[in-house]
Amino acid sequence: MSYSPQVERALLVCLEAHYGQFRKGGEGAHYSVHPIHMALILSRLRVREEVVQAALLHDVVEDCEGWTLERVESDFGSEVAGMVDSLSEDKSKTWEERKRWGVEHVSQMTDDCVVIKAADKLHNLESLAAQLAQAPDVEEIWRHFTGGRERTLVMNRELVTALQVRIPEELAAELGQALQRVEELA
Repeated sequence: MSYSPQVERALLVCLEAHYGQFRKGGEGAHYSVHPIHMALILSRLRVREEVVQAALLHDVVEDCEGWTLERVESDFGSEVAGMVDSLSEDKSKTWEERKRWGVEHVSQMTDDCVVIKAADKLHNLESLAAQLAQAPDVEEIWRHFTGGRERTLVMNRELVTALQVRIPEELAAELGQALQRVEELA
């Protein structure tokens, strides 16, 4: 993808909105690294720039003060806002309800949203595998997860299975490999 002012704007919003937020158990990793990795994965797949924008902004509404779907729509348009909406979890629900909804929602998502969700899960699994591989005590890593080890692994398996039938083969293979690595290290 060549330079795009809207992608750059989404990148800047991502950095500013997530400023001061850190990844779960990530030893100080800034949260914005996650959506940037997603954008890199998606750019490699040569997706449209609106998809990259939505990936960069996918968590701003649910995790960042001052960001609403209306603001995303005003700044980035209805298509990007619609993707962000489709990818946002309802934080008023329990962990189990949110994760179950995420798995069930895959069948109703647009192709663009499914690819974004797959990039999200791929980066999360790769990050988790790296943490588990480096941890002197893997139990310390799992303490950061609301679902604990077993429930988190089950939900990851279910989500990966749901995603793999809807995404390009290369991405599906990478997702399967990342999940397998996490399971081996768990």
